[in-house]
Amino acid sequence: MMSEELKGCPDRGRCRWRPRLQRCPQTPHSPRSQTQRLPRVGLAALCGLVFLSACAPVAEVNRFAPGEYPQRLSGWGILQRQGDGLTLGRHVTPYDVNTPLFADYALKLRTVWFPPGKSAAYAPDDAYAMPVGTVISKTFFYPMVDGIAQSQEGWNGDVASLDLGQVKLLETRLLVHQADGWDALAYVWRGDDAWLNVTGAVIPTQIAQADGPRQAHYIVPSRNQCAACHAAGAKPDASLPLGVTTRQLNRGYGGGAGNQLASWIESGWLRDAPDAGQWPRNPDWNDRDAPLRHLARSYLDANCGHCHNAAGSADHTGLWLDIRNPSHRRLGVCKPPIAAGQGTGGLRHGIAPGAPEASMLVFRMATNDPAARMPEIGRSLAHERALAVVSSWIESMPGECSAPQYRGAFAAE
Repeated sequence: MMSEELKGCPDRGRCRWRPRLQRCPQTPHSPRSQTQRLPRVGLAALCGLVFLSACAPVAEVNRFAPGEYPQRLSGWGILQRQGDGLTLGRHVTPYDVNTPLFADYALKLRTVWFPPGKSAAYAPDDAYAMPVGTVISKTFFYPMVDGIAQSQEGWNGDVASLDLGQVKLLETRLLVHQADGWDALAYVWRGDDAWLNVTGAVIPTQIAQADGPRQAHYIVPSRNQCAACHAAGAKPDASLPLGVTTRQLNRGYGGGAGNQLASWIESGWLRDAPDAGQWPRNPDWNDRDAPLRHLARSYLDANCGHCHNAAGSADHTGLWLDIRNPSHRRLGVCKPPIAAGQGTGGLRHGIAPGAPEASMLVFRMATNDPAARMPEIGRSLAHERALAVVSSWIESMPGECSAPQYRGAFAAE
């Protein structure tokens, strides 16, 4: 891995540099070696950080007891704004997921920091058991053109390429693993820093859509709303990370070469993993050639399944949208609602095979009515591509609700 040497810093982040190739620095962070390399998450993503961090000392990550959290995000040392760029703290590593959570088209920069010498335990399906002291961050932002936020499905993950003069930073969410569980914190960006906000916020934003700009109300969740979505199944007062799973991390960072899980294993941050051939994987959401059913099921799993599962907060609905559910009926096929109120849209079934227009699932994904939309939290706009994918999948289902394979059956797919 190679980097460019910087020369001088006359303008807070606008650095002059002369090209001279040198090795990227090594890190003593790994528990296996005092000279273990940084994970290969991408040349631009990591060596690019060297360009930026040469303008200021690399921040050390700080740890805080519950109730003593800093008011400013910069107090953590996880992520800081330097002029028109972002810098990550020492040993803070960006990561990417295959199927992202939709949040009104906001893009995300995800990072993880492990306490020195600690590692996570591999699990094929569940969230990883991560060491106390771990800090996970997710920064939401929009690319801007002429004051209009651009609706994109993803980005290349190159932190060094983020020009904050052309980007609107919204919030940074932290999940902090304390001895008694995970704490969820939201920091809202104002100027050169982000500020702790426990009550939630709404950020009005004009977002480009196919039919022209549309007013959106980007939602920063309250601390209680964070806990509701991250609830750990049968333990409603506990929380878990959502995206740090094998099927989500099994990919190259930013769509690049390599594999994040292999990098974590090499760096000593992931233990007890089987051979790579046994790792489950969601399809890349931006892969237009991915199998339709797998793409739709993975999207529902990432965006709905954390509540709609056998042990989730929406288990009472009988609608289980997590990817491990094998039942047609629990998935909503020919299933009448148990508890949906006005969210039915006057329709009879969660999924009507071959008829997305008659399916409550599609109705609730499409509506922007706060009393009927799904997910309830985190969006004010419909996700048009997700609607197209899920609708096409339902349209491809054979038969109708009177067909033998659907009539009251809990058949495995």
